[in-house]
Amino acid sequence: MPTERTEVQVRPGVEADLEALTALYNHYVRETAITFDTAIFTPEERRPWLLSHPVDGPYRLMVATDAHSQEILGYATSSPFRAKPAYVTSVETTVYVAPDAGRRGVGTLLYKALFEALSGEDLHRAYAGIAQPNEASARLHERFGFRYVGTYREVGRKFGRYWDVAWYEKDLT
Repeated sequence: MPTERTEVQVRPGVEADLEALTALYNHYVRETAITFDTAIFTPEERRPWLLSHPVDGPYRLMVATDAHSQEILGYATSSPFRAKPAYVTSVETTVYVAPDAGRRGVGTLLYKALFEALSGEDLHRAYAGIAQPNEASARLHERFGFRYVGTYREVGRKFGRYWDVAWYEKDLT
């Protein structure tokens, strides 16, 4: 039986996406060490995060949807790397794909759209921290020109154990 290919659309995230984006993120909070958040969020608690990613500027939120059902399949963000002023030309990027949408190129489409959106911004570097192990995320980042720069060993504790985070960087100039 042939596999049905989902047509995917990528667009900036909007406030109407808040509930679905929160549910997607909460899956990773509950089930994985991919994020080091340990308590689930309500949509209202996530609203400031969503509003911190406008449709322009260096901090973006791109959302992938099924072109027919409009179901959210994943999202990618660029966020401040650190709060101090000298870091203003650096961003941290991340991608979350719905558990049932993996291996369909959604992450690739999201990062392609995100980096196209960021191309006109005054940015120098993008950074990504990948909780280990996560080969799929490492491959995705390497495909987009990120290079491995080091690992923070046992930097986060979740599910009763310590996790390493590998750091990658990408030149945006």
